[in-house]
Amino acid sequence: MLKVGDQAPDFSLLDSYGKARTLAEFLSEGPTILYFYPIDFSPVCTAQACAMRDGFEGATNSSVKIVGISSQGVDSHRRFTEMHNLQFPLLADPQKSVIRAYGVDAFMGLGTRRATFLIDHQAKIVNRVVSDLFVGPHRELVAKVLGES
Repeated sequence: MLKVGDQAPDFSLLDSYGKARTLAEFLSEGPTILYFYPIDFSPVCTAQACAMRDGFEGATNSSVKIVGISSQGVDSHRRFTEMHNLQFPLLADPQKSVIRAYGVDAFMGLGTRRATFLIDHQAKIVNRVVSDLFVGPHRELVAKVLGES
């Protein structure tokens, strides 16, 4: 798994509406919170997405972007985004190429670990949280980053 100080690999994945998005694109607008999660619509993943949404809505640091990645497809992400009024992109990685590049593939390739990376404008990882079962540490990182001015 990538750690603080590592260079974040660039990628190109489809968002909830079928548009190709890259890490470089997000970083050109400011620092990026890139979070990985196991599956759309599960109770914990829904709580995590809603916590990200709520943190984003109250942000004072508007230059920070939030982006979610899981192995579900575009259609699942679109339904999940619309159902929970998410104001940030979810990216589909059904081949798990980005999931593997960041080292968040779960044990024996079965699933995706819950991990959040803060990436600066030079694509350097400046903070990271890994908590497979609990949303709190991810929420705390987002609140800290988005609350900074």
